[in-house]
Amino acid sequence: MAASASVSIDANMDQEQPQQRQQEEDQQPVISDLCFHLSKKNDDGLPSSASPSRSGNNKRSSTPLPVAAIRVLLNVIRRSEAETMMGLQADLRDASDVMLEFAKRGGPVPSSSSSDASATATRYLLAGRSHIALSSGCELFLKHVTRASLETPDFQRCKSQVLERGERFAELSTRARDRIAVVGSPFVREGSVVLTHGRSKVVEALILRAALVEGKRFRVMVLEGRPDAGGAKSARTYANAGIPTTVVLDSAMGCVMESGCVDLAIVGAEGVVENGGVVNKVGTFALGVMAKELGVPLYVAAESYKFTRLYPLNNADLPEMGGIECGGGLKFLDTLAWSASSASDRKEEEGDLMTTDATNSQSSLNPYVVDLPPSVSIENPPCDFTPAKYITLLFTDLGVLTPSAVSDELIRLYQ
Repeated sequence: MAASASVSIDANMDQEQPQQRQQEEDQQPVISDLCFHLSKKNDDGLPSSASPSRSGNNKRSSTPLPVAAIRVLLNVIRRSEAETMMGLQADLRDASDVMLEFAKRGGPVPSSSSSDASATATRYLLAGRSHIALSSGCELFLKHVTRASLETPDFQRCKSQVLERGERFAELSTRARDRIAVVGSPFVREGSVVLTHGRSKVVEALILRAALVEGKRFRVMVLEGRPDAGGAKSARTYANAGIPTTVVLDSAMGCVMESGCVDLAIVGAEGVVENGGVVNKVGTFALGVMAKELGVPLYVAAESYKFTRLYPLNNADLPEMGGIECGGGLKFLDTLAWSASSASDRKEEEGDLMTTDATNSQSSLNPYVVDLPPSVSIENPPCDFTPAKYITLLFTDLGVLTPSAVSDELIRLYQ
């Protein structure tokens, strides 16, 4: 009996392995497409007059996550062998589920994802990003497909129509940043001090337009938090554009805001929910509470395709997003001790960082890494929820909205 049971288990495992391999092969084109679009090097989406010519690095990955997802779904339609709308919709739902699962767990770019795979094979493109925006983009596109199937019963005509409209929607969505910059930049006044948090390409477009296109003179204070150095990267962008910029630790936001030197705060969003609140980089909630208490207006710049049909009342209601994993996990670096190292040691370390591989570069920092015992748990949420009561206005490609207007716009988007 035991021998026959063992043979049965082995047979089941033999059957499961080809099925699992087939499932992975089916998922590979979807994930590869997503990584390809997220890895594309495009212009910052700014008008040419707002491009910081002094930056030497104004080419970077600028495809919004929902737009990348829509382009992936368009390719799914092109590859699909379905002969009915129900079959095509099933293929699209499966692809959406694959992307969402990949976004939730994160991961390296598949080695076959693009021609520059060797340069991106170990990049965690989704680290620190909420999957809410991706979910919203997929949901909007699926709604668009359903609407097209009702309008055009003929399958081939409907398929062609979906592809045409989908491409047009993706192009319009890519230009959403320009429209947001136009409606939001008038709120940046001459001589003001603007506080930002983390890195948002929409916020960068708005601020660069105010400075370079409208010629306003103002200062930017950027809050910097762990672990992606997003604030520091934004600060570099603003400084290269000639904007006076100060980097402040996000834990010091209360101190700098209470001093009265901040006139307004502008943040981006990973998602805008039905009640007008936003999901964004962790720390935005604390910023909102602080801004409300100190009378500083808090503005949110977000594309309408990030409007999502969620209704959280607090942070406990957010869907599970996981933490941010960076390589082998979070490292706690004593930067003060690193800075205090002797000039000769510092010069030697910098030489090592320039001439050795990534593993050796990491080992050069080991004396300054604080190792925690296994009993210490680490909680590092990528995003938090900021209720609508802390938000003054939203700058969107639909115009300037109050938080209470978001639900009406969602109804229009999904009707």
